[in-house]
Amino acid sequence: MMDKSVPELALPATSGKTINFAELRGKPFVLYFYPKDNTPGCTTQGQQFRDLHDQFSALGCAVFGVSRDSLKSHESFKAKMSFPFELISDQDETACGAFDVIRMKNMYGRQVRGIERSTFAIDAKGVVRKEWRGVKVPGHAQAVLDFMKSLAS
Repeated sequence: MMDKSVPELALPATSGKTINFAELRGKPFVLYFYPKDNTPGCTTQGQQFRDLHDQFSALGCAVFGVSRDSLKSHESFKAKMSFPFELISDQDETACGAFDVIRMKNMYGRQVRGIERSTFAIDAKGVVRKEWRGVKVPGHAQAVLDFMKSLAS
């Protein structure tokens, strides 16, 4: 995906919104793909983006979390964690496929198909400028923010 334009997708999100990537042009944004609402790593990751949200906003940068969970699950997760950003529901894996984040993973000794924790930094022209794959949560949101600051300068 590096240095390629994001696909023109319109996906359902929390707060009754539809996130249309084409309509986001003109502003940078971050898409972080995570495996599942209300799981320890995904909760911590979302909290870190939440805690840095004001700094992302100061750069004019939107943040979106993406998983295959339902909108109902997303709404409850967002409310419980007080996330100031929208969560995108990708139940049919349109975005997951476009960004190639579905992998076979080991879970409790069996192979399961799921989202590899991945983040994409998109510039104001809608071009992917950096991707992080196989993300480890600690410090990740700060690393993304630092990269977005470098794009803005």
